[in-house]
Amino acid sequence: MESASPDLEHRVAGRLRQLRADQGLTLHEVAKQSGVSRSMISLIERAESSPTASVLDKLAASLGVTLATLFAEPDRPDAIPLARRGDQREWRDPETSYLRRNLSPAAFPSPIELVEVILPAAARVAYDTGSRLSIVDQQVWLLEGNLEVTVGDRTHHLAAGDCLAMRVDRPITFHNRAAEAARYLVALTTTPARASNPR
Repeated sequence: MESASPDLEHRVAGRLRQLRADQGLTLHEVAKQSGVSRSMISLIERAESSPTASVLDKLAASLGVTLATLFAEPDRPDAIPLARRGDQREWRDPETSYLRRNLSPAAFPSPIELVEVILPAAARVAYDTGSRLSIVDQQVWLLEGNLEVTVGDRTHHLAAGDCLAMRVDRPITFHNRAAEAARYLVALTTTPARASNPR
């Protein structure tokens, strides 16, 4: 299966190192918080491993960011507020071949992240992280196909045009049981837990 390009693997590696350094965390501490082995984190940070979406999500959650953040550039006040199609970064999960594309303008400071996902026929992606350091709210708008989304112990069956809102604080699974790919838009916002009142 095709995986991420070397350039993107190096970007993810650099983002992980930077986020960990910014928070003053050791490899051991991130391993303990994420459930990902210290040796695996070290390999990812050196761009010597092609991690799955599930592994990257665990690392992102342990650092208080979203999965999309790992593929993005750090915010810059002089960033251009327009993302041309050719500049939007794509990443393919080496385990399921699902394709995700960061739509939001690179490095532009915004509370909203937009991601397009194409989930192949019969593919299933499980994010079993659960609770996170930050509060992440997410909406999934299905553009094409059919999609089964399980949030905690509740399963939702989406058809084209349906939109599902959720708080990302429990295991979530995306399953395409159809014979054709499903394409959907994901919109996310992140709020530091200490700055928000729980609903």
